[in-house]
Amino acid sequence: MAPWSGFWAASRPALAAAAAAGTPVVVKMDNPNWSISEIDADGGEFLAGGRRRGRGKNAKQITWVLLLKAHRAAGCLAWLASAAVALGAAARRRVAAGRTDDADAETPAPRSRLYAFIRASLLLSVFLLAVELAAHANGRGRVLAASVDSFHSSWVRFRAAYVAPPLQLLADACVVLFLVQSADRLVHADRLVQCLGCLYIHLNRIKPKPISSPAAAAAALPDLEDPDAGDYYPMVLVQIPMCNEKEVYQQSIAAVCNLDWPRSNILVQVLDDSDDPITQSLIKEEVEKWRQNGARIVYRHRVLREGYKAGNLKSAMSCSYVKDYEYVAIFDADFQPYPDFLKRTVPHFKDNEELGLVQARWSFVNKDENLLTRLQNINLCFHFEVEQQVNGIFINFFGFNGTAGVWRIKALEDSGGWMERTTVEDMDIAVRAHLNGWKFVFLNDVECQCELPESYEAYRKQQHRWHSGPMQLFRLCLPDIIRCKIAFWKKANLIFLFFLLRKLILPFYSFTLFCIILPMTMFVPEAELPDWVVCYIPALMSFLNILPAPKSFPFIIPYLLFENTMSVTKFNAMISGLFQLGSAYEWVVTKKSGRSSEGDLIALAPKELKQQKILDLTAIKEQSMLKQSSPRNEAKKKYNRIYKKELALSLLLLTAAARSLLLKQGIHFYFLMFQGLSFLLVGLDLIVFSCIWLN
Repeated sequence: MAPWSGFWAASRPALAAAAAAGTPVVVKMDNPNWSISEIDADGGEFLAGGRRRGRGKNAKQITWVLLLKAHRAAGCLAWLASAAVALGAAARRRVAAGRTDDADAETPAPRSRLYAFIRASLLLSVFLLAVELAAHANGRGRVLAASVDSFHSSWVRFRAAYVAPPLQLLADACVVLFLVQSADRLVHADRLVQCLGCLYIHLNRIKPKPISSPAAAAAALPDLEDPDAGDYYPMVLVQIPMCNEKEVYQQSIAAVCNLDWPRSNILVQVLDDSDDPITQSLIKEEVEKWRQNGARIVYRHRVLREGYKAGNLKSAMSCSYVKDYEYVAIFDADFQPYPDFLKRTVPHFKDNEELGLVQARWSFVNKDENLLTRLQNINLCFHFEVEQQVNGIFINFFGFNGTAGVWRIKALEDSGGWMERTTVEDMDIAVRAHLNGWKFVFLNDVECQCELPESYEAYRKQQHRWHSGPMQLFRLCLPDIIRCKIAFWKKANLIFLFFLLRKLILPFYSFTLFCIILPMTMFVPEAELPDWVVCYIPALMSFLNILPAPKSFPFIIPYLLFENTMSVTKFNAMISGLFQLGSAYEWVVTKKSGRSSEGDLIALAPKELKQQKILDLTAIKEQSMLKQSSPRNEAKKKYNRIYKKELALSLLLLTAAARSLLLKQGIHFYFLMFQGLSFLLVGLDLIVFSCIWLN
């Protein structure tokens, strides 16, 4: 009885006729038990499951299938080989035409101890890999085999007795820090709780509201056409600190001068610290143009740029007319507020005498420009959507972002004003105001446009300042935090959560664990790191980080790799700030590209604002084109940047990946290989162009 052939003979007459005629037919079944079958003229017998006893032609068909698969594998390998050759050629060209990250310094920088340590680790790893490969191949001659085996045996005994215990102890300590950080920020507690808190805020539609009733707020801010409107609007001072930012000064000045506020109750201070005479004259011309159009705007320039941005703001607040103003709004040179910015922020101060700061959210006009801006957008979306919003609603404290915020001038004066003691003057004034009992409000639905750094060099210097400054501030503020009379839980939040865990422990273990200890454990297999530390928890952390920016989910793996790549910069900055090294007080203005335009401002504005007359865009574009075509704006010759620390770490990680192949550790191999390639792209400054491959 042959139920299979009878069934198909009844349902497929053509197939049965073909079998009777002796025509060979190949049938591929959906059922895996009927993989390859053949009907022949001799009506051969079939075994259970549809398999024939004669396997001559079946083997031939399987051979063709295997050949097709081999062809596909060869094509894949050829593509990988061509990609590797292209990457190698690009690396060779960039190294040949590149400059190291310290080549442009006016004075030769002292030799970096961190780079020397990384290079020594690389040389040691290459030597150990050669020993392991020689021992694995067992040599080619008796003398070579005996010497290699003897040295390898001695090394194994030495590392098991003297190297593995301290390395395992350091690894366990970093894992403990990893778990502590996970309990606060990375995964399980704070980050997850913050995400849940953000979800709770969205589900219940919670957002800060002015204490006054809507009717009272409407009465307090009448229409601007009212002749007596100035009597109801508070006096607001607007400050725009800038320094050699000729790419963006026009847009920021224009946006601020178009704020929907009575002109008699607002004064704009353009605080120019530029040392370039051409840039100074351009900004002066722009200020004079708006003054002639009726805007109340003044231009201030300091001859000595002492204290950087903090010194600039402190100097501006010392003007005699500042006493006539109640609030001060601060915008960096690349920020363009919407016309209703003050109307949506200043009312929160009414009838709330404890409120010292109202902070708005940033939005980015160039977030899709390249891979680097996409990854920055993920971080900053989480920062504003989760961290700032949750902290603002539940504890009324967060770090001031330095721009797109409105301060009560009394709160600034009560907290000691701007101080030049660190490179994070915004965090400094926020901590001191919090210690003096002032409360903060974050408005997630009020946005202010700006642009992200588009080059790795600009982003790296920005991150160095953002991570060295908090350590300087922690050393200076710790005695004040201990002595102040605020609640104990607020002191604990500042010391352990705000500073130690988030500013010190995170960059320390990220660099030490994933860039040093993990590669070393490949050469000292007696010390181990569990897979969940290497893969699972970091992946979950990246998933939680990317939730506020769901359109960025395709970049979750590049985001995880890039965050680990940036750990070397953040670790170096943290150490320099903690121990007051020379680079801790380095202040470099983040380079702008000038992509923020008034067209972007109109396109991204709320619908009710698009009908308003914001700016004469055509005139601005014509002036910008004339200034850009001026012969005095000659382009400087550009060089490719080569980052030595990142390149050395890429070679260290790739060497460790090769060693992991001998240990047959799959997860560790893939992590080390892709992380090494990530460091290589960053070290050769190719991350900006890698977005082309991902798109």
